[in-house]
Amino acid sequence: MKNIETLKNENMNLADKIYILDTTLRDGEQTPGVALTVDEKIQIARKLNNLGVDKIEVGFPASSKGEIESSKKIASLGLDSTLVGLARSLKSDIDAVIDSDLGYVHSFIGTSPLHRDYKLKMPKEKIIETAVDAVEYAKDHGLTVEFSAEDATRTERDFLFDVFGEVVNAGADFLDVPDTVGVLTPIVAHELISDIKSNFSTPISVHFHNDFGLATANSLTALECGANQVHVTVNGLGERTGNCSLEELVITLKVAYGIDLGLDTTRLYSLSHLVGRFTGVKMPVNKPIVGENAFAHESGIHVHGILNNSNTYEPMSPELVGHSRRIVLGKHTGANALKSKLKEYHIDLNDDQFCKVFDEIKSLGDSGKCVTDDDLVAIATIELGSARETPIVIKGLSISSGANVSPTATVKLEIDGVEKETANTGVGPIDAALNAIRNLIQDSIDVELEEYNLEAITGGTDALAEVFVISSDSKGNRSTGRSTNQDIVMASILAVLDSINKLLLIQRVDS
Repeated sequence: MKNIETLKNENMNLADKIYILDTTLRDGEQTPGVALTVDEKIQIARKLNNLGVDKIEVGFPASSKGEIESSKKIASLGLDSTLVGLARSLKSDIDAVIDSDLGYVHSFIGTSPLHRDYKLKMPKEKIIETAVDAVEYAKDHGLTVEFSAEDATRTERDFLFDVFGEVVNAGADFLDVPDTVGVLTPIVAHELISDIKSNFSTPISVHFHNDFGLATANSLTALECGANQVHVTVNGLGERTGNCSLEELVITLKVAYGIDLGLDTTRLYSLSHLVGRFTGVKMPVNKPIVGENAFAHESGIHVHGILNNSNTYEPMSPELVGHSRRIVLGKHTGANALKSKLKEYHIDLNDDQFCKVFDEIKSLGDSGKCVTDDDLVAIATIELGSARETPIVIKGLSISSGANVSPTATVKLEIDGVEKETANTGVGPIDAALNAIRNLIQDSIDVELEEYNLEAITGGTDALAEVFVISSDSKGNRSTGRSTNQDIVMASILAVLDSINKLLLIQRVDS
């Protein structure tokens, strides 16, 4: 694995120390529709601290009394991470940070023509004066100051450098380069950060948004050019399409670059889910690193490789981020995947049973059904308990039901090689089908249905229905029957026929 010195020799200008500033509690909370309570902020702050991030931006104290309250409570926790408060370049905002018991201020003012002309309505000279006054005021009050030139990536380069030069002279400890509307590309980011780095010795921080899906790529590029710090959020939350993702940046650095920032990455998955639960922003299943499908495999070829060596189709182990591997069953499932799943649940099938279960999984997958582990266990368990011989086999089923119409079922059975068909009515389609079956088998066996249970294995309209029945014959023999099917009526018929076939076999053995 490469280290920083090796990467430096490969045309990268990596800083000796890379800092992570997490702004989930500030910019992440600016995600539309998200509002965190004080207790939720405290829990997230503790998680971030335990993960080992260098700095946590806890909020924007001047925005509300609640922000000051939550910032003070987090400050009282005695966390190892440095706590940061956001402030406009206003003395009142900086006072709010001080009142929040925070020792690090992230001060900002817009510098681009759009911000100067349409938001602030200030000339360049006033922008510089305001920025410098804020930095000097914060430094006079003993704060560490990180200065952000808001919308820096759309600011004229010479003016941006003028602003940076003046705030550095005023005592700024970090220069932050925000890509406020996410317009950077890696090539432009490389040129911009390299230029800033060559002109200023003050540590450089970057705050990149994800409007074009490039926040993480641009942040990595900035680090390659010597940036010292990256602003991130858990799950990439933030304004509009969000910010650079904490988990994506940290794991890419660790796995692809070989740079270990000293964070406990095994906490990433649980942190992601905690933040997702508190914010109500559910991650896409294909979200890198922490998505539910990040380590999920269905394709038979992939699963075969994974079972032999996980590196064949995974860039890292799921344990690295506290995640877990999933073998998903569906139409692409191979025999190796199914065998692995059955072994996981300690289900031992013979070859014939295995083939039947495998065919059932494939059939469900072809129908568009996502086969869950619960589905598999039910299907395999039923196959284990099914009658070994089937004197009676269903050959056809037709149901007619509706408002003001008597439910009618037409059933065709093959009984000892002879096909029989009849129709009957009932209080519902299932009852009608079972009445038709009774008529067809009355010459072979007299059966009474003692118990009938129906359950949906999983949620959703495509859930498999599992039916369990107990039947008895005139001789006092009792047998159970089980079946699963996406069609409730068919599941019921198959379960009843399973129990009847067992009773027939018992009678024939006894005779």
